[in-house]
Amino acid sequence: MTNILPQLTSAAAQAARVARAVTPEQLTGPTPATEWNVRALANHLVLWSGYNFELRARGGMVSEELQQRDFTADPGWAEDYATRLDLALAAWADPEAWKGELKVGDSSMPATAIAALNLLELVLHGWELAAATGQAFEPDDSVAETVLGLVEEYAGMYRSFPGGFAEPLPVAGDAPAFERALALSGRDPRWTP
Repeated sequence: MTNILPQLTSAAAQAARVARAVTPEQLTGPTPATEWNVRALANHLVLWSGYNFELRARGGMVSEELQQRDFTADPGWAEDYATRLDLALAAWADPEAWKGELKVGDSSMPATAIAALNLLELVLHGWELAAATGQAFEPDDSVAETVLGLVEEYAGMYRSFPGGFAEPLPVAGDAPAFERALALSGRDPRWTP
C-alpha cells in the first residue's frame, strides 16, 4: 500500500465538516449503524479516527479511560475533533509513521494497514454520521476508489468482528465507487432516518 495521506486529509476534512453541523437535538437520533445512536457514533468517530489515529502514528493507543469518555457532552466537541484530526494528520505526515508494525491486540499490523483502516473509519462512519443528520458525505474520486479497494480487501476481516461489516447489499455494477463501497460493507447507500 502506498502512502494515502492525501486521501486521509480529504476524508478528515469531510468528517470534520459533518461533525460541526451535528446539533445537540440530533444526538439521540438513529443511525445506519443500528446499534448506535448519533451520540455513540460521534463518540466512536472522535475516539478512533481522532485520538487513536494520532497515537498510532507514535506507536501508542488510547487508554481505557479515554474509551469511556462522552466527547459529545462538551459543547465544543466538534471543534475539538477537527483539531484532533489536524494533529493526527500532522503525526502521519512524518514518513517514519508509515514504517514498521504496530501492536493490535495479541498480534501486529503494518503501520500502512493501520492508516488504511483509519481511512475506512473516517469515510464509512463519517458517511453514517452525515446520513443520520441529513447531510451529504461525498468523497472525491481518489478517496472513493481507495475506500472501495480497502473494503474489498478487508471485508472478510471486518465481518468477523462483532458489530463489524454486515453482509453485502446488492448494488448495480456500474454504480459509483463510493456507493459500491458502502453496499459491500453492508451499508445501504439510500439509508434515511
